[in-house]
Amino acid sequence: MQQVNLGMIGAGTVGSGVFHALQRNGNLMADRLGVKISLRKVAVKTLGKTRAHSFPRSLLTTDWREVVNDPDIHIIIELVGGTGVAKTIILAALELGKTVVTANKALLSSHGKELFAAAAKHGASLYYEASVCGGIPIIKSLREGFVANQFSAIYGIVNGTCNYILTRMKLEGAEFADVLADAQKLGYAETPPDLDIDGFDAQHKIGILASLAHGFWVDHDDIHTEGIRTVSKIDMQFAQLLGYTIKLLGIVKQANGAKTKHGIRNTKQKTRNGVQVSVYPALIPSTHVLASVNQVFNAVFVRGDIVGESLFYGRGAGRDATASAVLSDVADAALDLKNNAKIRVPPFVAHAKNACVTPMDEIVSRYYVRLDVVDQPGVLAKVAAIFAAAKIGISSVVQPEGHEGESVPLILMLHDAPNSAMRKALAKISKLPAVKSSPVMFRVESLE
Repeated sequence: MQQVNLGMIGAGTVGSGVFHALQRNGNLMADRLGVKISLRKVAVKTLGKTRAHSFPRSLLTTDWREVVNDPDIHIIIELVGGTGVAKTIILAALELGKTVVTANKALLSSHGKELFAAAAKHGASLYYEASVCGGIPIIKSLREGFVANQFSAIYGIVNGTCNYILTRMKLEGAEFADVLADAQKLGYAETPPDLDIDGFDAQHKIGILASLAHGFWVDHDDIHTEGIRTVSKIDMQFAQLLGYTIKLLGIVKQANGAKTKHGIRNTKQKTRNGVQVSVYPALIPSTHVLASVNQVFNAVFVRGDIVGESLFYGRGAGRDATASAVLSDVADAALDLKNNAKIRVPPFVAHAKNACVTPMDEIVSRYYVRLDVVDQPGVLAKVAAIFAAAKIGISSVVQPEGHEGESVPLILMLHDAPNSAMRKALAKISKLPAVKSSPVMFRVESLE
């Protein structure tokens, strides 16, 4: 049986998971592939560190160059993370024409275009299934399974930490800060938790999916990104009352020629293939399948013009889920090498013409707005007048009774409007003397 040799750089949580999985199911992989997978060297920072699974000392080195430059190693697995030395490692391996497998979403988000260009230049391949949604095979599905489709929409719950927090806020009526503290104690959230709760982890992932789906590399700086810090217990309650659930969504959808039922159209979009790529908390119908994705689970909802609607659901992070995705890439790479086809499926193909990310101000949405206002006559009329001047229609208003204090909540559901008009209207409303705090606004996604 042919043998393919691996070198791994990084033996932390995921690296230990990969090693353990190979020990457990390496023979099964060999039977299925007709190729034996052999882990030959592992580069680590320190030799004496206690790890989840003990590595034989003979495998370990503290110099990643020993792994990359070893002529007997065919596939390099990069698991160090970050955008510094990881980039150097991957470029060095690609320059040698070696296949690279990575789980590094931050690196791909920031430098993907450069890395794929290097792979093409040197006739090497770069696999990255584990970079998005852990054990869910979404990269392979978009790149291969759905190759005949154009994608009108992709909606992803792609950050388990945020989904855990929002799930508990909904089910328990808990406040954001309390659930975040619990998530940190349980190890679901880092300290500090900014990368997750401010939406940047989701930004990295949704940018990769958008690039694959639409054929141009999406710059992470072009992705409108909002986190979940502004979601409160009261917003969860009112969303449920109105038939919605709040989820942090990564959104990729065609924005060219966006038109609302009120006839609003941005003419700037007519001459280009615009794509919305965004991350923000949104109200989604509680009857939709994504609304039932709870706790730390991830899900990606894909709409293709031929296949129709598909849902991918599973664990988006963690040792074993990510290790499974890494070994899936290793299996594909091993089969390529077995069949002398180094690049059976290119890592990324830029095929779109005149495509770009549509600026958020041009995106049309429906909206949920919560205002804290003085309970006195005429306040709603002043708010409505500002929205009317901005040509934003109000579909419903909720002002609950029984609230004590200087202000009361005023909830408005608004018709479709461009983000720029909404932003300017809220800036004017926030200056009204009767409005006692900054307006809270979430977009409403029908997922249709």
